[in-house]
Amino acid sequence: MEAAARTEAVDSPEDSLASLEDRIHRIVELVDRLRGERDAALSELNAVRNTAASSVSDAQKLRQEVEALRAERKLVRARIEKLLGQVESLSS
Repeated sequence: MEAAARTEAVDSPEDSLASLEDRIHRIVELVDRLRGERDAALSELNAVRNTAASSVSDAQKLRQEVEALRAERKLVRARIEKLLGQVESLSS
């Protein structure tokens, strides 16, 4: 029985070392995976920020275009009203 206990005692440190080594390998793999996920998330974040900045720029351009079209519509309406007034004065 003492021989078996000695064998377990000798195997036990090796098993502990192997177990520790296995845990360290799993931790390294986990860290690598997490770094990859972080890099992917940062890349996605930058893409979203670029898209958002582009959308804001597009929205500003569209607002300016709408304002220009409204001003043009106002001028066209005034010209048409003036022309209609002239047509009415000719009809009278």
